[in-house]
Amino acid sequence: MYDYVVKELPKVLSDNFEQLNTSRASIFGHSMGGHGALTIYLKNTDKFKSVSAFSPVVNPINCPWGQKAFSNYLGPAKSDWEEYDATCLIKKCNKISTPILIDQGEDDKFLAEQQLLPRNFEEACKAVGAPLTLRMQPGYDHSYFFIATFIDDHIAHHSQFLKSA
Repeated sequence: MYDYVVKELPKVLSDNFEQLNTSRASIFGHSMGGHGALTIYLKNTDKFKSVSAFSPVVNPINCPWGQKAFSNYLGPAKSDWEEYDATCLIKKCNKISTPILIDQGEDDKFLAEQQLLPRNFEEACKAVGAPLTLRMQPGYDHSYFFIATFIDDHIAHHSQFLKSA
């Protein structure tokens, strides 16, 4: 999926839509897609102008789901997992100047189960001076309704950085 998002899709778009400027791109996602958006952005700040996420898994090496998935896909060496963990990646970034936007529902069952860990990401951002807007949304869970309620904010977030690109 990484190569598709970073290399293949931009090429297909630019080859088929000459009016599209793929150097002005942003990325966002939900849950695991939010995790992907964050890790792809942090590895490619030269390709993406901004990033946002809804309820992302941000520290998979420290949650039960992530540990199970990473050990199965990447093997037992936790040091190999860090390349795929947004909290670990942000700790290596000292050039993030565009605010990262994350919305998290306070009633999200995955938040309660300690799977998403947004506060870990928040602490890591603070440690390296990376601007983060983490909005904890009371009364919202992990659902479509949550995304539909706040999607306009995410579009506006990206729009401001794409206009200045």
